[in-house]
Amino acid sequence: MCEEKEVRSRHFIEQAIDKDLADGVYSHVQTRFPPEPNGYLHIGHAKSILLNYGLAQEYGGKFNLRFDDTNPTKEKTELVESIIEDVKWLGADYEDRLFFASNYFQQMYDCAVKLIKDGKAYVCDLSADEIREYRGTLTEPGKNSPYRDRSVEENLRLFEEMKSGVIEDGARVLRAKIDMASPNINMRDPILYRVAHMTHHNTGDAWCIYPMYDFAHPIEDAIEHITHSICTLEFEDHRPLYDWVVRECGFEEPPRQIEFAKLYIKNVVTGKRYIKKLVEDGIVDGWDDPRLVSISGLRRRGYTPESIKMFVDLAGVSKSQSVAELPMLEYCIREDLKLKKPRLMAILDPVKLVIDNYPEGQIEWLDAANNLENEELGSRKLPFGRELFIERDDFMEEPPKKYYRLYPGNEVRLMNAYFVTCTGFEKDADGRVSVIHCAYDPATKSGSGFEGRKVKGTIHWVEATQAGFATVRLYENIVDEENGMFKEDGTLNLNPNSLVVKENCPVEPALMQARAGEQFQFVRNGFFCADYKDSREGAPVFNRIVSLKSSFKLPVQ
Repeated sequence: MCEEKEVRSRHFIEQAIDKDLADGVYSHVQTRFPPEPNGYLHIGHAKSILLNYGLAQEYGGKFNLRFDDTNPTKEKTELVESIIEDVKWLGADYEDRLFFASNYFQQMYDCAVKLIKDGKAYVCDLSADEIREYRGTLTEPGKNSPYRDRSVEENLRLFEEMKSGVIEDGARVLRAKIDMASPNINMRDPILYRVAHMTHHNTGDAWCIYPMYDFAHPIEDAIEHITHSICTLEFEDHRPLYDWVVRECGFEEPPRQIEFAKLYIKNVVTGKRYIKKLVEDGIVDGWDDPRLVSISGLRRRGYTPESIKMFVDLAGVSKSQSVAELPMLEYCIREDLKLKKPRLMAILDPVKLVIDNYPEGQIEWLDAANNLENEELGSRKLPFGRELFIERDDFMEEPPKKYYRLYPGNEVRLMNAYFVTCTGFEKDADGRVSVIHCAYDPATKSGSGFEGRKVKGTIHWVEATQAGFATVRLYENIVDEENGMFKEDGTLNLNPNSLVVKENCPVEPALMQARAGEQFQFVRNGFFCADYKDSREGAPVFNRIVSLKSSFKLPVQ
């Protein structure tokens, strides 16, 4: 009997690769992720990383991590290291295939010289403003630079002067000679090289001219024998220039550029300049703040590579721009963690509960399953005694209808322990409940086989004398979703409750030994992660990854 296999429709990039392989255009598949080391990666980059890596895996090909480090004014070694860490964490294994565009500077220079000799490039002395003015508009053609018809010999000499360091920044550029009347503005004699007397993070002061991205990028792909250059839709209008560069530079088996839609999330900050301002203004705790969807922020908050891959898969690959919802990302991390992580007890807003008829000073150790849905996670021993902490909202003095937790005269189950009945309560000087008094029934011990009366409410607790005390951070979206992402002046509409810090939260003793980055489910409160930046031995800090409630429903297939 044949097994039924899940049939997945192939997205348009896979269909294009299938055709290229069938037609003999390429004999293999090779992809790359080519970040510029001028910022930290966010979840949109994760889509590109996982798409490019996934395609290489699917077709038995190779995957490169290559830094497009052609602009020394914005690039830092710190950012290179951060990107490498993010890519590795996502599971995109580039093996020993780590490359830098700056290692190809000589080959790029040689390509530029070839274009000059072929009459396809010239040195231009127009200023940046003049070049913009000469370029024309979307409805009007540009006009030729007065330097466009310089001889090959003069262009070679002037380009060599640019390279030698005697030309000031901005005084000259090398431009492609294509068509100033082209309907595609990118083809109107684009700049190929500019002068920049800057120290480069990789090549030092070896060069004072640097290639522009649109010239360097196709050359890098061609040098590395990339077959399919997968990029986002904003590069669609640049594709004719990409093809022109690899063709005129004489590369055989040139790579093919294919564009896909970016990953956007509704009411979530992904724009680099907005995140940078949040960091610079001290609104967030750096680029790895758990409220951000930077990859380092997601990792610190407690998201997993598997959950991000699930999210990217659900968002899909298409040509049309669409917007994903934040609840879908939250759904993915819940799905990934719910069977993998133990469910322990922590109290975020504590109030003391005293069991008056329980022996004073006695501690017993109760059995508790670590995850009722996954027996493989085993069980643990819980300390139980006369004094406990419970959540403040698990008690009400005058409850509404259908409130099944503690109130005077009502009986509930203490999770993994006994039935208790509320016999009274105390208030402090401000009129706030400070102590709840109960009586327990020894016959109702969990696991004893008690089959008497039923109760509708079960609450969690932490024994007071054995409890640890931890800092817990509760996060919401950093922007105010109800009132929109932006104010009228274009600034971000920030959520004042995006971070709430709870100090001295009673937690099970086991949680005091949490390792940095370790994840748990706190009963009824959500999934949490021990912060790897601020936790200290004996003083853990827990970040809430996500609450337990979800508004996202998986689409019916």
